[in-house]
Amino acid sequence: MGEAAMGKSAMRITFVGGGNMAGALIGGLIASGEQASTIAVVEPRPEAAAAIAANFGVAAFGAAAPEAFTGEVVVIAVKPQVMREVAREIAPHVSHQLVISVAAGIRTADLARWLGEHPRVVRTMPNTPALIGAGVTALAAQPSLAQADRDTVESILRAVGQTLWVDDDSALDAVTAVSGSGPAYVFYVMEAIHAAARAMGLTEAQARTLTLATFEGAAQLALRSTDSPATLRERVTSPNGTTAAAIAVLELRDVGSAIAAAVEAARRRSVELGEQFGRD
Repeated sequence: MGEAAMGKSAMRITFVGGGNMAGALIGGLIASGEQASTIAVVEPRPEAAAAIAANFGVAAFGAAAPEAFTGEVVVIAVKPQVMREVAREIAPHVSHQLVISVAAGIRTADLARWLGEHPRVVRTMPNTPALIGAGVTALAAQPSLAQADRDTVESILRAVGQTLWVDDDSALDAVTAVSGSGPAYVFYVMEAIHAAARAMGLTEAQARTLTLATFEGAAQLALRSTDSPATLRERVTSPNGTTAAAIAVLELRDVGSAIAAAVEAARRRSVELGEQFGRD
């Protein structure tokens, strides 16, 4: 076994919550060399606990118990509306561990308070492409968090895609609006183009292939280019051509402003949820 795998196996992690995001992280960690024997999951739903234990070979616990929290890291992956209750339930078992939250809208200071003023808390905002290892996760931490803890958080979240740090919690509201909710915006546009293709007589299979391949190719082209999306769009838009005709309709209907307003609405809602769920 190589040094990297040995290093990974030395880090014991407890997941609180056994849903899709926890499963994605566990699967990514195991694929990158983490040993299943170093991972525990606390999941009160019997069927979910049994499924995650069977799928990954990890230990599953039906409730918070001391033997479930013997590791160095705790990842809380539950719905934001139950985070306060869950945090207070596990607080007696979380003293020295690094705590990572993947719950949308829950502010670092609130989670730290519910855990008894815990000094090692990191808030993250992954997105659903993490389910296939293609996510992007923003990270925010208490200013005093040690660099070693930051490195640990990155090593865990990189198991499902890219990571980036932001300065503080307030930036994560914008992240939530852009990348957290962002896949839904993309799917919405995909849905519209797919429907238009069908309306113009293309078959279901043709419409699906053309729509999805276009999005995949455009994203890959943008990732591999140093040019801005605006420049890339301009290169496709020949004067008086078909693309120009389409863009003219989008501009006439002010689609760009509508998208900006939608992203801002998501940011505002993230702020509201943080205030709502953060109340004691």
